[in-house]
Amino acid sequence: MTQPHLRIISLIPSATEIVCALGLENFLVGRSHECDFPFAVKDLPVCTAPKFNPEGTSGEIHQRVSDLLTSALSVYRVDVGQLEALQPTHIITQAQCEVCAVSLGDVEAAVAELTASQPQLISLSPNRLADVWDDIYKTGVALLGEAGQVRAEAVLAGLKERVQVCRDRTAHLPSPTVACIEWTEPLMAAGNWVPELVALAGGTSLFGQVGQHSPWLTWDDLVAADPEVIVIMPCGYDLTVTRRESAVLAAHPQWPLLRAVQAGRVFLSDGNQYFNRPGPRLVDSLEMLAEIFHPAIAAYGYRGRGWQPFNSGLFQGSP
Repeated sequence: MTQPHLRIISLIPSATEIVCALGLENFLVGRSHECDFPFAVKDLPVCTAPKFNPEGTSGEIHQRVSDLLTSALSVYRVDVGQLEALQPTHIITQAQCEVCAVSLGDVEAAVAELTASQPQLISLSPNRLADVWDDIYKTGVALLGEAGQVRAEAVLAGLKERVQVCRDRTAHLPSPTVACIEWTEPLMAAGNWVPELVALAGGTSLFGQVGQHSPWLTWDDLVAADPEVIVIMPCGYDLTVTRRESAVLAAHPQWPLLRAVQAGRVFLSDGNQYFNRPGPRLVDSLEMLAEIFHPAIAAYGYRGRGWQPFNSGLFQGSP
């Protein structure tokens, strides 16, 4: 069988995972600075970089990004020279969030400068789970035509089956009220696909609307809603950094008032690898939530690597 002539650059981690799920990992020739899964993609040339210092506290990073956006500057830069050298046939980007990754406009401007190639742009814009399914299908078709459609349908069948199994397993159980925290300083609740995942896992999301961008949240709102479960999933943070950044929550005077805190039902998660990435591993994220909400029924094995219980003792005496 003739191998397709593909040279794919993915500029968002979720798209990289979609390409790999479609069996096209060997055709990736470049990636964004954030693409890190599957692990082998970290050896690919990097084509983007942040324009701000990504190190620091949640509050410091928020201020830097806000300052850039206020100045009408993009948050990330595209390495046009690297794109030129790699001569891609396809570049995958996004139009969903200008803070999460390079924007479609940034990529279009970079591609306009290329002379050695005329790549096809594939722009993804997921806001809910159905959009992620559409993006997987669209990517398969754009890269391989009819053969890509077949591959995408097979991938989607497997993902949807896992969703249905999880949904059936938790549908008859009590539904705890849940607050999913996507940023700690200032407070932000998780929107887009996360409230949908909460419902599918047998919970009731208190903040954020399905298909809508993540909303800012006040402490008074959080205390008034008094969730039974809190899941902390900061955008771009792994478990280690999430644990560190959650210290600001534990130090807040209203934190001990929350029912979830008093009951020991607060959990840390790896938002960077799972909840924040609208790709195939959103199904892993769903299964994690089912483990958290209903541990007696759902045991998928993510505890310790994808999520862990919050332990306020970790923060005693923290600077």
